[in-house]
Amino acid sequence: MSRKQALLKRHRRNKRIGLLIALGLLIICGVWVAWWLPLVLAVLGWIAHEAWFADHLFYSPKDDYQYNFPPYTPQPKVHLNGDRLRLDDGVMLVEDATLVLALRIKSTWLGRFFDPVVELTGGDNPDRQALERGVNGLRYLNLSGQAPVLSRGELRLRGRFCRLSGEPVLWALEHPDYRRQRVMVIAPHADDAELAAYGLYSQADETWIVTLTAGEIEAEHYQQMGLDNVEAARLKGRLRAWDSIAVPRWAGVPEAHCVQLGYFCLQLAAMQAAPAQPVGSREADLSDTRLFRRMNPFALPGDADGAPTWNNLLADLRELLLRAQPEVIVLPHPTLDPHPDHICAQQAVLEVLKDLDWQPTLLGYANHLHDNDRWPMGDHGAGTALPPVFDPASSLHPYCLSLTVAQQRDKAMALGMMHDLQPRPAFKRRLRRVLQRLLAGRSGSPYGENEFFRKAVRRHELFWRL
Repeated sequence: MSRKQALLKRHRRNKRIGLLIALGLLIICGVWVAWWLPLVLAVLGWIAHEAWFADHLFYSPKDDYQYNFPPYTPQPKVHLNGDRLRLDDGVMLVEDATLVLALRIKSTWLGRFFDPVVELTGGDNPDRQALERGVNGLRYLNLSGQAPVLSRGELRLRGRFCRLSGEPVLWALEHPDYRRQRVMVIAPHADDAELAAYGLYSQADETWIVTLTAGEIEAEHYQQMGLDNVEAARLKGRLRAWDSIAVPRWAGVPEAHCVQLGYFCLQLAAMQAAPAQPVGSREADLSDTRLFRRMNPFALPGDADGAPTWNNLLADLRELLLRAQPEVIVLPHPTLDPHPDHICAQQAVLEVLKDLDWQPTLLGYANHLHDNDRWPMGDHGAGTALPPVFDPASSLHPYCLSLTVAQQRDKAMALGMMHDLQPRPAFKRRLRRVLQRLLAGRSGSPYGENEFFRKAVRRHELFWRL
């Protein structure tokens, strides 16, 4: 069982216990007070749960984040005077540096009902970075893109529904411009490349997009069209295979650099466990990957028999790496992103790289988190504060790319072309969002109803140098 599955199991167990206790109290109220009171309290309790307690937050908002950055990372001295953040005299920052600011943040009582936000003002690029409701601990803000205004001493930090305290600590991490290098994005599913790295790959001098699976499962939307389970899964897989080849063209990536490997969703771990054993699709009644590889621009080793095996996956990746010779590989982060296909995708790439003569730079991304399903918190277009991390023994090296509003809009359009993000959310989820908009002050995204439009269309794309 993965760590996230264990956390979710514990969360559901605690929720069941809480429901049983609440049910007992309601019965007592109905017997001793009035028969109608339990009904009213039950409705009010459900509304309160959906508005304020429905987030999957598997840690206390009072816990300190515990980051460990690489040794010798520059730490320019800063001071928070009132609401103005000032550098020591004579300190200048590199404009494209990744800037991380550690601060203690404590929510006000209203910050238990509305998302606490730190507002960054004073220059041409104001920002808002949201935190957990009820936050009371050490947090890491992302000041990337604010170097000029901070160097001029004009950057102001203001807490909304929260207070800032303590002596701030700033890290300034410098990087090469990875956009000027040959970039390969490893996407376990169609849309992972766009969610994590559209801004990076759309600006790179040369880009390759390699998608590992067809993403054919959970095809209920297509079953509503009158298709049976197998037909719906195959149609969904074909559509997502098309998306993985066609959508990168919106960013100018040549069709010859877009490859779909056609392995089956949530089956990579089973393939890895028995490398020579074919592992078919869970829902599409297929044991041949070639249905989803028809649009590839060239043949790969796995095309010989179409067998969905780990050995074929490694052979395909090896052929692609030798052909593309990437200088930068963007792939799922091994510890931050808990999705089983994402973990296996990263491990497959590392296994192939062991035998190659050169070692590219590896940039990790996290489209999912163990501890906080809502991260990045806050609205679309806002900055991306660093995610929760509680293991100080693990050294993390963030790299942040800032996106203009026009680049964010193009990214949103790319996501909108992805078939998997187009169906409407379930009614319960839509109702929850209405309640959160009315009672918790949260807003949706103008680009689409899927939660990824809010989470991924941001002023920052955040990666981790591995």
